[in-house]
Amino acid sequence: MDPVGVAAAPPPETGPGPAWRSKCPWGAPNTTSISCSLADVMSEQLAKELQLEEENTVFPEVVAVAEGPFIAGENIDTSSDLMLAQMLQMEFDREYDAQLRREEKKINGDSKVSISFENYRKVHPYDSDSSEDEVDWQDTRHDPYRADKPTTTPRKGFIGKGKDITTKHDEVVCGRKNTARMENFAPEFQVGDGIGMDLKLSNQVFNALKQHAYSEERRSARLHEKKEHSTAEKAVDPKTRLLMYKMVNSGMLETITGCISTGKESVVFHAYGGKSATEDKVIPPECAIKVFKTTLNEFKNRDKYIKDDYRFKDRFSKLNPRKIIRMWAEKEMHNLTRMQNAGIPCPQVVILKKHVLVMSFIGQDQVPAPKLKDVTLSSEDMKKAYYQVLNMMQQLYKECNLVHADLSEYNMLWHDGKVWLIDVSQSVEPTHPHGLEFLFRDCRNVSQFFQKGGVAEALNERELFNAVSGFNITADNEVDFQAEIEALEKMNEDHVQNHGKKLSMFSSDGDPPIYDE
Repeated sequence: MDPVGVAAAPPPETGPGPAWRSKCPWGAPNTTSISCSLADVMSEQLAKELQLEEENTVFPEVVAVAEGPFIAGENIDTSSDLMLAQMLQMEFDREYDAQLRREEKKINGDSKVSISFENYRKVHPYDSDSSEDEVDWQDTRHDPYRADKPTTTPRKGFIGKGKDITTKHDEVVCGRKNTARMENFAPEFQVGDGIGMDLKLSNQVFNALKQHAYSEERRSARLHEKKEHSTAEKAVDPKTRLLMYKMVNSGMLETITGCISTGKESVVFHAYGGKSATEDKVIPPECAIKVFKTTLNEFKNRDKYIKDDYRFKDRFSKLNPRKIIRMWAEKEMHNLTRMQNAGIPCPQVVILKKHVLVMSFIGQDQVPAPKLKDVTLSSEDMKKAYYQVLNMMQQLYKECNLVHADLSEYNMLWHDGKVWLIDVSQSVEPTHPHGLEFLFRDCRNVSQFFQKGGVAEALNERELFNAVSGFNITADNEVDFQAEIEALEKMNEDHVQNHGKKLSMFSSDGDPPIYDE
């Protein structure tokens, strides 16, 4: 707004002054200003100020409408009515767009979700800040840095004419097509930038790469499945971990402390017992969780212990090896229950869930009882342990109707001054086709261990076999002794096939509950 000066009449001189003040050439000149009436000032200036103040109050930070080149200028020809109409229309469009901006500002405010009147604006090209030369390559379909794919051959099967004809069987064309097809391989198969290097692959090379890519994809899928569904060394798969979490969440176990033992077919964890859901079931203060490994490598050659056992013979399936693992855990539970009913020192079964068996812990304060091979016993304790093992083998054979089938100093623990038997998952009945062979092997292991331990009263394997089984095999050497054992097994197998399975001493094992969730 241009200032408008208001001039008033100079005041009259009240007294005499120095003469040089009015005649000095360096003094301020007396300027005369054009005077105007107060009504003119009030009608123009004040009205504009009031209007601007009102607009700033209602619409703060309003973008001012720019004065376009069509409004002011000395070289504009205003003689044409068309030019005047275009100038007026452009000015109207600018004012309309400014009004839309004010409306957007008023409606949106501080909201995170905003609306826009961009589609209703009139003057788009003049308001755009982006240059027409700028190109965003991400928004374009053509990437200038990517090599062009080979052109396809038309339906007629060839391109060109005369001597320049090229068929679809051309070596160069086929090579480039094969290079482009490599992009369809699995993402983990690195193929590189063959198109950019103009690589030409023959059909033989492409087929070999394709077969290799498919083989690698299947192998990685198998490895991933094996990792997800197998129990590795000192680790459990997600399903087994979920079973253990459920035991803790149900209150059956208070906490699981860690791994205490690993073997060929199982991993044993220590846990503190919790509260049982039923009053008649008592959970020991310390428990051992035996997780049978779901990797099938260790069970390929151990089916002979279970496929001929009449208790599991009908359920045995060679085609489903994972069933064998659950049956293996169930088999150990049944065998431990028989031994517990006979009074043989062994872990007490708490519960079985799929391939996870919870038992009482043989030891104290998370420290497992030492194996018989690792403990140093006096001659008197060694002699006591020998007679105890002899008595347990007789009880196991006659009362429990079982043969341990893997009895050695590695599967016997020394705790509270006595021997405890563990690891009876492979135990079979004497009616098993190889039951007597397993018994003779157990007798050999026990006899050799205690004879090396200095027990003078220890029987040899043949005498121990007769003492446990009750047979009276009088053979001079081991070969004849084993031949008679095989003959007895043959007779026993024929008897079982002709007269059915041998009745067990225990009509019911009183087994704990089995949950197969």
